[in-house]
Amino acid sequence: MSLQDDLNAVRRNLDELTRKVEQLEQQAKRKDPASSRTGSAPPDPSRMVTVPDTPYDSSLWTDTDDEGLGARDRRAP
Repeated sequence: MSLQDDLNAVRRNLDELTRKVEQLEQQAKRKDPASSRTGSAPPDPSRMVTVPDTPYDSSLWTDTDDEGLGARDRRAP
């Protein structure tokens, strides 16, 4: 197979991919036309959780293992 044949095959595959993506986009629009007009809904503030900027109490981590490192009082194999 020559380089030109390879390039032609790539172009055909790219064209096919482009057609398939366009078909999927059209199908998605037909399935839910309301969502394409209004866009995504804003998040519901009642479901949001505030995460404090203050550091966690270090006693929360007493007697815990470091993930992936094993227990503190033992050596890795």
